[in-house]
Amino acid sequence: MLGTSARGLTYPATPRQDLVEDHFGVKVADPYRWLENDLRTDPAVRDWVAHENALTRRTIDALPARSILRNRMQALFSHGRYTVPRKAGGLYFYGYNKGLQNQTPLYVREGLTGKERLLLDPNDWADDGASALAEWQPSPDGRWLLYAVQEAGSDWRTLKILDVATGKSLPDSVPWVKFSQLAWDGRGEGFFYSCFAPPGDGLAYRSANENQQIRYHRLGTDLTQDRIVYATPAHPALRHSAQVTSDGRWLIVSSFQGIDSRRELHIAALDGGPLKLRSMIRGIDNDWRLIGSQGPLFYFITDSRAPHFRVVSLDARRPRKGPREIIPERADILAGGSLAGSRFILAYLNDAQTIAEMVELDGRRVGGVPLPGMGTAAGFGGRDGDPETFFSFSGFTQPAGIYRFDTATLQTQPFALPDLPFDPDDYGVEQRTYPSKDGTLIPLTIIRKKALADRAAAVPTILYGYGGFNITLTPGYSAARMAWLEQGGAYAIAALRGGGEYGKAWHDAGRLANKQNAFDDFIAAAEYLKANGFTPQDGLAIEGRSNGGLLVGAVVNQRPDLFAAALPAVGVMDMLRFDRFTAGRYWVDDYGSPEKEADFHLLYGYSPYHNIRAGKDYPAILVTTADTDDRVVPAHSFKYAAALQAADLGDRPRLLRVESRAGHGTGKPVDKLIDEYADSYAFAARFTGLRVSADPK
Repeated sequence: MLGTSARGLTYPATPRQDLVEDHFGVKVADPYRWLENDLRTDPAVRDWVAHENALTRRTIDALPARSILRNRMQALFSHGRYTVPRKAGGLYFYGYNKGLQNQTPLYVREGLTGKERLLLDPNDWADDGASALAEWQPSPDGRWLLYAVQEAGSDWRTLKILDVATGKSLPDSVPWVKFSQLAWDGRGEGFFYSCFAPPGDGLAYRSANENQQIRYHRLGTDLTQDRIVYATPAHPALRHSAQVTSDGRWLIVSSFQGIDSRRELHIAALDGGPLKLRSMIRGIDNDWRLIGSQGPLFYFITDSRAPHFRVVSLDARRPRKGPREIIPERADILAGGSLAGSRFILAYLNDAQTIAEMVELDGRRVGGVPLPGMGTAAGFGGRDGDPETFFSFSGFTQPAGIYRFDTATLQTQPFALPDLPFDPDDYGVEQRTYPSKDGTLIPLTIIRKKALADRAAAVPTILYGYGGFNITLTPGYSAARMAWLEQGGAYAIAALRGGGEYGKAWHDAGRLANKQNAFDDFIAAAEYLKANGFTPQDGLAIEGRSNGGLLVGAVVNQRPDLFAAALPAVGVMDMLRFDRFTAGRYWVDDYGSPEKEADFHLLYGYSPYHNIRAGKDYPAILVTTADTDDRVVPAHSFKYAAALQAADLGDRPRLLRVESRAGHGTGKPVDKLIDEYADSYAFAARFTGLRVSADPK
């Protein structure tokens, strides 16, 4: 069987199944269902992926821009990067990457100015750098380090324990942990974690995740002795996470369904006696995020009666008394907070940028937290009685710096600042708004060299979007994006409905029956960039990851004429079967359920895999995924790419790039990140007309 072809390319042969199913009276073909099989167990899928990768490599390696961009990205990554320190028992724990290390090692120092000591180096764990240090948490006294090992980018974790003083590992090992917080008990004798039952043979990267449990592991005991703290077998779709207050006195179990921020709470006193969980918040109706405690008094951020969030207190001794408002809702979105020392630090979002404020526990405002500029601040972890906290700050053209803040003196000091391999003053960040199809004004951020803005030059542009799951796109630095900007390209980011930029109403306006609004917003952004001279008519590429990959696939089908190139990464492309694999069942809150007739018609109407329009001239498309992505399984991208290649869509190529031993994104080695973005942006440059030079001016 011969493969189909585009100009100069012959795609691998892809067998089609004669598979048609009835969905509420609609006949739906699924000819590439066989590509849902795991390539580790199905030789046919493995061989097909190998042929696709070989074609993609030949095509992209022939682009001169690829090596230039890769070299520059490598240089832009070559600066030290720190993570926000965590304090325990007088010790400070933090990650530090010298620049091009595939994984970030973990260091510890005694006292703020003590000599740092390497504690863990995950770069020694695998020859290809694909074993990562994921979540980690020191015990309250700093004696032990609980950490999670992530293999090949999978969401599965194995928990291990390290003796901080000696650097030696304990024999304790807890496998099959997933979507878990790490919570030490108050005495540092053991910890709480979330897990699922081990998957069947060959199903680790595909089987649906259900019946999550909270378990407790005591150090030095066999795994079989771990006791179940909380489980809901009658409600297998519920997920559970454990959290312990900073004073070690209380356990809080949050239960939620899907990925909406709605949860119910149970609490138990950690007083050395039998663990007795009792209800604190009944019903999965609102978000409740613990930001601190003083004895039995808990402080939460909640959207109960406040869609932009407020701060309330709850008394663990009398939870039925209900919450007492401490800080009322305001126009800005309250994105996070913590209790540090004897004050709250609250982070608000104003047009997706951070404003941090200090507030007394009775709600009186103290003042703003000094930030280095306009951008994104994160961190601010703390505990009652200790005024010291740390935060990171970054912007679109500013790599993250780490700062120390004292809530008593209100003084900010740098802890670790990056070396900059470019001059941020050469670049400008412009904020615009544009009308979507229904007239709603959508914020748009445009990043480019100031010289280009001064000349009002139309240049090749990448437009990025997400638009889902209440996720906010905040300012942040990307070395890969900087390589594109240095070459004279522009980068635009649209704050689409469905995201979390403006609260619950903004999220609701772009999900479920309103999902088309997110697509319309993205299409309108492309039209605005062209109509207002930011990009040439044939110079626009679009990029999105995960839900953003779905976004790219959907709008390419709806308006293929707008785009020169498209970069859908790890996308949700088959909207009729997404809920059958791994964590997909949790996404019905945003997408709806394919098992419900009304939802089916909506999903089928925009599903990228099912709506490819043969006979239309499509942009060049590079579909990227990874073989161990167990969040959005690679079958989505496999089936979508096969369908693209089988259709008559014009002369431009439709390619598939499959990374090996990598997952949805977290834990990916630096060298694999550089290779992926060098491939993607060289591809975008080729079809948008960006001239890439080894010495850009």
